[in-house]
Amino acid sequence: MNCCVVGLQWGDEGKGKVVDILAEKSDLVVRYGGGANAGHTVIIGDERFALHLMPSGAVRPGTVCVIANGVVVDPEVLLEEINGLAERGISLDGRLLISENAHVVLDYHKLEDRLREEALGKHKIGTTARGIGPCYADKVGRSYAVRMADFRNLAALREKLDDIVAYKNKLFGALYDAAPINAADIFEKCSRWSDALSDSIVNTTEYLYSALDVKKNILFEGAQGALLDLDHGTFPYVTSSNASALGLGPGCGVSGKWVDTFLGVVKAYTTRVGAGPFPTEQDNEIGQWIRDRGHEYGTTTGRPRRCGWFDAVAVGFTTRLGGINQIAMMHLDTLAGLEELKICRAYRVDGKETTFFPGDAERLSRAECVYETVAGWTEDLSTIEHYADLPDGVKNYVATVERLVGAPITMLGVGPKRTQIIYRD
Repeated sequence: MNCCVVGLQWGDEGKGKVVDILAEKSDLVVRYGGGANAGHTVIIGDERFALHLMPSGAVRPGTVCVIANGVVVDPEVLLEEINGLAERGISLDGRLLISENAHVVLDYHKLEDRLREEALGKHKIGTTARGIGPCYADKVGRSYAVRMADFRNLAALREKLDDIVAYKNKLFGALYDAAPINAADIFEKCSRWSDALSDSIVNTTEYLYSALDVKKNILFEGAQGALLDLDHGTFPYVTSSNASALGLGPGCGVSGKWVDTFLGVVKAYTTRVGAGPFPTEQDNEIGQWIRDRGHEYGTTTGRPRRCGWFDAVAVGFTTRLGGINQIAMMHLDTLAGLEELKICRAYRVDGKETTFFPGDAERLSRAECVYETVAGWTEDLSTIEHYADLPDGVKNYVATVERLVGAPITMLGVGPKRTQIIYRD
């Protein structure tokens, strides 16, 4: 059985935990999009693993980890993760494959990210400054791009970097009056990365086709969330890749035809990091209460997340967008203690009510939420193992969300550990 796991909100939904759980019965875990701006957290016992580039299945010994062509790879971050896992007794030897067609994030991408955000001032997008957007821009521009395959021919890579850095220095100097960067320094890093990673660089699409042919169980892992999708999210406050399930095909070369289950992950409420419209945001004591209870601070950046009520309009849209047939709802335990909970069932925009998510950020910023209110619960959920034992308030909340978004909720998260999950048939 093959499964694709994606976030249905603005990221940080708990995909890492879900992928880690499903990886137990998977032969391969495949990251197919995004870069080191992702932050997937896995908690095993008292140990916490924060993964940025490595597929969340890395903590499962024996699971093959594939970083596919749609990912932009920061080799420095990747090697830090590989070495960090090794120090904790988890080896990736022989089970990490990196696409030769994956593009490489280099120092000038990170510099460009910072310079551009500073120049935008109050209009900045709120990127993680990890060079993701500039790397994807170079990929689309084609002329000044470096891919993992280039690490196989260092002489040719040196010439390419000389040309790229000369161009970038002209560009950054003219636009931002920035000091020049040194091509030799970047090449020296690439030489070290080549030595460390070359054995893992392969044609991952060919490998995945071979795995499909012999009926391997493949788990595809998305990054960020569908509302950050470059084409269908809240543009321009989005990431630079297709973060919805639609990114699967171009991201790794495998058609959705070969996926049995598209599993969407949501929080029982909504969070967002950085700028952009957020209709259900609670910039008040309720939002702060959720933030404190849910420890809502970014895995990658440490930034406080904006918090608000569950938005069924947005999740209903991303559920249809990705062909989602099952949903995992995380952080139900966080909401314990609130007397009542609100769920956004519709927007009112310019005096008209709609249940369809407007992709235009300006229009979305004018949306007023039409809420459905349900009773909350006070019980601690963290030790409950079976759905039948959940309080009636939780069951009613889950049923209401299911009705509004149009897909069954089959997994319920009641705590951060991999054991704190409740399954429904």
